[in-house]
Amino acid sequence: MTMTTTGVTKNTVMSFIKHLNDEDFKAARKCVDDDLKFDGVMGSRDGADAYFNDMEKMKFKYHVIKTFADGDDVCLFYDVDMGGTTIFACGWYHLEHNKIVSLKVVFDPRPLLVQHKK
Repeated sequence: MTMTTTGVTKNTVMSFIKHLNDEDFKAARKCVDDDLKFDGVMGSRDGADAYFNDMEKMKFKYHVIKTFADGDDVCLFYDVDMGGTTIFACGWYHLEHNKIVSLKVVFDPRPLLVQHKK
């Protein structure tokens, strides 16, 4: 029995999240395309190297609450521990050839902004 495209896509994204949580950035890097495009509330990154340079410093932890998958797209609702502040966020992952090529993350940044004012 072969997995559907949606199943393979979802597994790739969930593996990516697991590797990030384990701080196995080398394994996580294998899940993404070299030309990864990241768009987030606090900024954008072009290329996997730029994205992982940040991720290795920040070491966020993800607690996945809900997963939605449709073809080459996966959407996750998760709580992200950003080093003392946990934020509810939504990530939209688009894959091509079983690699994440784009990631868009949305969340309410106010808890982070308040933390920086202290």
